[in-house]
Amino acid sequence: MIKVLVVDDSAIVRKIFTEQLSQAMDIEVVAAAPDPYVARDKILELKPDVVTLDIEMPRMDGLTFLRKIMTHHPLPVIIVSSLTPKGSAMALEALDCGAVEVLAKPGGAFSVGEMGAQLVDKIRAAARVRVVKRVPNADVGPMAARRGAITQTTNKVVAIGSSTGGTEALKDILTRLPADAPGIVVAQHMPANFTKAFADRMNGLCRVTVKEGAENDSVVPGMCLIAPGNFHMLLRRSGARYYVEVKTGPMVHHQRPAVDVLFKSVAKYAGANAVGVILTGMGSDGAEGIRVMKEAGAKTLAQDEASCVVFGMPKEAIKTGCVDKVVSLRNMPQNIMDMV
Repeated sequence: MIKVLVVDDSAIVRKIFTEQLSQAMDIEVVAAAPDPYVARDKILELKPDVVTLDIEMPRMDGLTFLRKIMTHHPLPVIIVSSLTPKGSAMALEALDCGAVEVLAKPGGAFSVGEMGAQLVDKIRAAARVRVVKRVPNADVGPMAARRGAITQTTNKVVAIGSSTGGTEALKDILTRLPADAPGIVVAQHMPANFTKAFADRMNGLCRVTVKEGAENDSVVPGMCLIAPGNFHMLLRRSGARYYVEVKTGPMVHHQRPAVDVLFKSVAKYAGANAVGVILTGMGSDGAEGIRVMKEAGAKTLAQDEASCVVFGMPKEAIKTGCVDKVVSLRNMPQNIMDMV
């Protein structure tokens, strides 16, 4: 059984989370705490495997408590936050501090049922995470002058899919790509609003321009488009121009955006001119897409187990026999450029 501690100042959220998690046979909510002070005592007493943590709480905010957890009692933490710009920015800061995932509170774009399925998946993934002290990437120095995305299309497209642990993996890759890297499209499992905050943060760190994808955005060299949360993003082509379509639709593998949806569109419209990359994450999203991309002539890469937070998605992709090369996160940027 995976033992879970729910930390949230809202009694309604605590009740919903407890009810949803109790439906899973392999998960037990051992306690629910209204603030970090109660949660601290519960962690010491009950030794949970995973903690779900709200950001905005009385007495002590979630970020401060998260830093204390990672210093004194490291364990997997899933951040839950409201879909507001402030909440999104703080949730991304929490990922930098060591949280393994972010989740949107029920309401708005996410129903209680959808949240429940995602929460169970994220709990299972988090329970497998090896929580370690983070070391700044020595390879990321001052950024060279950024080139603006050039106006003509490229013959190459890089498609990247990721989930649990993916925000840090993407940061590691994108910050080390050159300003004239081919057009990049990314499907990262993340709720609405969080993707824009993540894209804005990456844009301040990278040589390439990074933005949340919008309908009809061109995929050109020097540009990275992140699929918006709660929407699928697909590659399209008109003549020599690649662009993206952003649409709603059924969840795939309990996800929207889904990696498979993006990868299959890249296979159709870019074919042998594409490179597919599958990164850390739980489940099998992206495996079918990698197979379709490979059959269309694309080059394919998967992150190795040693550098993954969760070796689920890459493992399933590798099982298809359609991954050209399995490489460490550290070596991924160079391998992407070599295949391009």
